[in-house]
Amino acid sequence: MRPELINPLALAYLGDGVFEVYVREYLLVEKEITKPDLLQKEAIQFVSAKAQAEFMKESINNQWISDEEIRIYKRGRNAKNTRVMKNTSVITHNQSSGFEALIGHLYLMHDDERILEIFELYKDFVMKKI
Repeated sequence: MRPELINPLALAYLGDGVFEVYVREYLLVEKEITKPDLLQKEAIQFVSAKAQAEFMKESINNQWISDEEIRIYKRGRNAKNTRVMKNTSVITHNQSSGFEALIGHLYLMHDDERILEIFELYKDFVMKKI
C-alpha cells in the first residue's frame, strides 16, 4: 500500500475513523467514562475540526511534526473538496482534513507508535484548552 498514491480525502476519511478510535479508547480506559451521553459530550471536544486545525498550527509552530508529516498534512489540506460546510469555515475544515489525512497515512504505514505520539500531543493540547 502506497498512501501517497491514495486520494488525500480518502486518507482523511480513514484518518477520521482511526482517530475516533483513539479518542474513544482514551475516554473509556483512561478517563473511565462509561455513560454514552457523557462519552459523546467529551468526544465532541476532541474530534472537532476547530481543535484539529488549531492543533496543526501549534504542531507546525512548535515542530512537533516532521517536514514529511507537514507535506502529508498540506496534501490533505489542499485537496479539492466539494462539500458545503455547515458549522465551520472552509479553511478550518480543510486544515482538519489535512490532520485526518496525516493520521490515515500513518495508519496505512502501520506507524501506530507515531499515531499514539501525535494523539498524546493532541490530548495535552486539547486538555489545556478546556
